[in-house]
Amino acid sequence: MSAVYINSAACISVQDTLNENFFDTLKPENSVQILKAIEPNYKEFIPPAMSRRMSKTVKMSSVASTKALQEAGIEKPDAIIVGTGMGCSQDSEKFLKNVLENNEEFLTPTFFIQSTHNTVSGQIALGLQCHGYNFTYVNCSSSLEFSMLDAKLQILDGEADNVLVGSTDEQTDRTMELYKLNNSIKKEGNLPADYLNSKTEGVIWGEGSSSFVLGKDKTVSSYAELKDIQIINTLELNETQKFIEAFLAKNNLTNQDIDALILGFSGDSESDVYYKNASESFQNSSLLYYKHLSGEFNTASGFSTFMACHILKNQEIPEVMKINDVKKETVKNILLYNHLGGNDHSLVLLEKA
Repeated sequence: MSAVYINSAACISVQDTLNENFFDTLKPENSVQILKAIEPNYKEFIPPAMSRRMSKTVKMSSVASTKALQEAGIEKPDAIIVGTGMGCSQDSEKFLKNVLENNEEFLTPTFFIQSTHNTVSGQIALGLQCHGYNFTYVNCSSSLEFSMLDAKLQILDGEADNVLVGSTDEQTDRTMELYKLNNSIKKEGNLPADYLNSKTEGVIWGEGSSSFVLGKDKTVSSYAELKDIQIINTLELNETQKFIEAFLAKNNLTNQDIDALILGFSGDSESDVYYKNASESFQNSSLLYYKHLSGEFNTASGFSTFMACHILKNQEIPEVMKINDVKKETVKNILLYNHLGGNDHSLVLLEKA
């Protein structure tokens, strides 16, 4: 079977990940409820007249996709696939606010048109004049994984040679208020958060955008080979290790072959038990975590995939991500395990290109 490679990776997050030397500036954050993304100077990428009409998530995605395409040396991809959990939340809130304030009368359609989840992929396609396959996945915390799986199938089936895959989620004031009310976000009294040994529920919420170019050919800029992806909606705690072992066996691997396991510890005591359970059978692997750097959100796995790509390419693991002291001379296989609140479990297997 043909291989699928990740030939570029770009990310806008609460870290300065657009900076080439971002490994040296990674700063964990555990004492605030909500983390804001470090946004670039959009004037460098988007004409101001267009930028004013774009929501935050569209702007972040446009910049991330531009950087990813530039790195891959591609002007126009054969397909564009975006994963998002909440879509264009800001414009959705503006539209609903207008509905309430105007008693459902005399509404302008602009906010409604811009509030749909596929606005992001549509805007990227318009900017690139790309008329190929264009799709948006809205599958909570596995949105990026479904997007990558689709892209992999597109390439293996010969439908596309290069696919732009993105993930994006933004914050809105009202949604954050609701998340605080239902205890999805940690109470201020439970801060600072202990990500690895939390005794309290809730998470620190983040946001961000990531973009990757997947291709059938290995290039000088290739980060990793995308070996396999598996997604399951619900999983019993005692089935976690079997789920992972069966996935690895399908790829002719065992736990011993995994050099680094990246886990999505979020500081939520109720759902982090899955990661603790999974880590127990990887005593000889480098155990890593990342949500103390990115915050938790629907497509936080975009940040972990971005970090995994750089770890494979640079053969260096940032100290701030390490859970244990296991060191590997070379990092060949990385396994990423993520879920959100105990639902939508995903496994992504990457191999050094």
